[in-house]
Amino acid sequence: FREGTLSGRVFSGIQPTGVPHLGNYLGALENWVSLQDQYPSVLYSIVDLHSITQPQDPTQLKSNILDMAASLLACGINPEKAILFQQSQVSEHAELSWILGCLTSMPRLRHLPQWKMKSKVKNEGSVGLYTYPVLQAADILLYKSTHVPVGEDQVQHLELAQDLARIFNNRYGELFPEPCALLSSTRKVKSLRDASAKMSKSDPQTMATISVTDTPDDIALKIRRAVTDFTSEVTFDPETRPGVSNLVNIHAAVAMISVQEAVSQARGLDTGAYKKLVSEAVIQRLTPIREEIERLRSDRAHLERVLAQGTCRARELAAPVLAEVRRRVGFC
Repeated sequence: FREGTLSGRVFSGIQPTGVPHLGNYLGALENWVSLQDQYPSVLYSIVDLHSITQPQDPTQLKSNILDMAASLLACGINPEKAILFQQSQVSEHAELSWILGCLTSMPRLRHLPQWKMKSKVKNEGSVGLYTYPVLQAADILLYKSTHVPVGEDQVQHLELAQDLARIFNNRYGELFPEPCALLSSTRKVKSLRDASAKMSKSDPQTMATISVTDTPDDIALKIRRAVTDFTSEVTFDPETRPGVSNLVNIHAAVAMISVQEAVSQARGLDTGAYKKLVSEAVIQRLTPIREEIERLRSDRAHLERVLAQGTCRARELAAPVLAEVRRRVGFC
């Protein structure tokens, strides 16, 4: 299978954190929208089974799932081109995860970055958090996916899926293709309050993160307050000037221009005036998305229908694969 022939199947998942932020949009969702036009088969899952590795309020979770569905549709995911579905509604994910978990060694999971990072904060994590990369592998392999768009922080998790495809195939005969990473070219969007950290929904500082539903006034305020430095000229140097470089990155990404072009547009502007330019570019890009999310959110029945249709289509693909897995394992 050659990269670039654009045959194959793409799978990716996003946790239902409610409405995505600018970093999610530029880092993943924009790429998702272009992939649905490039590959013949594309699945995008709202991965609610993954989300409960951290405590969730049930009412809030239900609402976050629909908000994420509205956001994905508003960002340009087209249910005619991509299968958009809710992970927990396709029970084959959990069953394949159990089978793959029985092929995974404990030390293999212990070294994965998410476990190290999240269990360190809590001192100890749940069994679900520990085995969550196995469920990720099941999500991917269940559809015999060939390509997975991932950020650099997820590459090791994808390597586990590749290993498990090999281990299963060696033990039970060829079944799963080894999925390849599709690395997004977008640079990480950093926090507006601390450019050494990535933009995050869970950031306690409200000024650090731009949500795709922020009003123009909110966006302008957050960018105006963004941490920069004492040099008024705008240059791009992420090592020595992370704050200003983050704004240049954001500007380039939302205006769909190169970093060099963004810097040349900033020529003659001090950082204060440049922040206005960046705000305008972000507002122009996010306003239609915000308006569409508001429209979709007011029609819950439509969102539930879209997810239910996606679930049916996902199940049609998943059921025969899991039936074959069961047969090979010796369950039937």
